[in-house]
Amino acid sequence: MTESLEFSALLQLIDERSAVFRSAVAAAPSLDAPVPSCPEWTLFDLVQHLGTGQRWWAAVVTAGPAGAPPAKDASEAPREPRALLAWYAESNELLLSALREAGAERECWAWWGAGVSPANAWGVARRRVHEVLVHTYDAQLAAGAVQPIPADIAIDGVAEFLDTCNSTPAAWPHEPATIHYHATEGPSWLLALDGTGAWPAPLTDDTVPASVSATGTAEQLLLFVWGRLTLSDLTVEGDRQVFERLIAWEPEE
Repeated sequence: MTESLEFSALLQLIDERSAVFRSAVAAAPSLDAPVPSCPEWTLFDLVQHLGTGQRWWAAVVTAGPAGAPPAKDASEAPREPRALLAWYAESNELLLSALREAGAERECWAWWGAGVSPANAWGVARRRVHEVLVHTYDAQLAAGAVQPIPADIAIDGVAEFLDTCNSTPAAWPHEPATIHYHATEGPSWLLALDGTGAWPAPLTDDTVPASVSATGTAEQLLLFVWGRLTLSDLTVEGDRQVFERLIAWEPEE
């Protein structure tokens, strides 16, 4: 696991990237604007999704250790633009307040509990940073004004995705394989897939060549693992079928 960001830095990033998200929404021509990267969603749907998520994870963190998460709030966000942005800002502050009150080590329920990322407030904060980061890209795409993702945040985002979304003890149902991700800014990551599950693995001088590798900027890799870009946007060497199998895989633990 790559714990590259301190808890205080994660909270600051949630706040900063949420401000960028709100600016993107405010700049869009309409809340009915389609979100190209989220088929069948409008910008309103995107804001409601992210804001509802912030509120739910605030409740999860506040509840502490639990065998199941609290129920999600089924109420709909306001549809008037200013009211919607105020509702989202409140949603974000509810999450930040819950995280501050809990502290980094406070354990809580998390759907990734069997993987590498910790089921605690630090793990939630890190996940929400990148949820906001990628959905800001979605909002900017809808507004027609995409801005570059800061490389240092994107680098942590790739590592976080492997730690959280691509780590599982569910047995890989195919031949064992490894995937090497390489960012042109320098960092690299290795994902091992075998009968023990899927796990981020260390890269050493004697690491054997991976089954397949993908190279791109940290931003491109982040957007790829989140499903916003495709293999055609990266430089790929090796067995592309491994990627196709990973994308289609729905592990049962």
